[in-house]
Amino acid sequence: MTDKQDDTGPKERRKRRDTGALTDLVLEAANKEFGTHGYAGATTAAIARRADVTEAQLFRLFGSKDALFRAAIFQPLNRHFAEFFRTVAEKPGSIRHSAHDYIDALQDFMEQNSGMLQSLIVASAYSPDFSKQVREMDGLREYFDTGAQTMAKRRGGDLGFDPALMVRVSFAAVLANVMFKDWLFPADVPPSDVRRAIAHFVTDGIAIADE
Repeated sequence: MTDKQDDTGPKERRKRRDTGALTDLVLEAANKEFGTHGYAGATTAAIARRADVTEAQLFRLFGSKDALFRAAIFQPLNRHFAEFFRTVAEKPGSIRHSAHDYIDALQDFMEQNSGMLQSLIVASAYSPDFSKQVREMDGLREYFDTGAQTMAKRRGGDLGFDPALMVRVSFAAVLANVMFKDWLFPADVPPSDVRRAIAHFVTDGIAIADE
């Protein structure tokens, strides 16, 4: 006769996690849930389970599902490109060369987060209230401002165009090509050729600053 396992002993307590660690866990879980199920299909309960937190903790951090959705998209984008722009600002070379690196990095980010970006487009199209909140929040403002400042600093003086508009137009061009590439490009065209074509198109536009 075997002895039964004693379940009455002390259980290991979960290690206390600080707010920063919890925030990162929730954002990572939200990115996966929203990317897989879209804004409407993802639930805060599923996100909390994936992050191994309670829904109460999730709402203390972000307040609402809308706020979490916006943060899951915009915070990683801003963080990723703030670091990228800092690196570019320190590298020698022409604006054209820097722009090519920037477009490559932007394509990488959009391809990795295409599910989330598509969810944002759908949510904005079918929910006027959500679309209004995104405009008011302007979650990409930090990203656009940093890009414009970096471009102006590298060139100096009068650029002959508004760098803030150039950054936004470049972002929109890359987003459209990445999000709709299955519609736009024949299936037999290698993805690497598509990426190069996108980079050359946008880079040639930005390179006007170097003329």
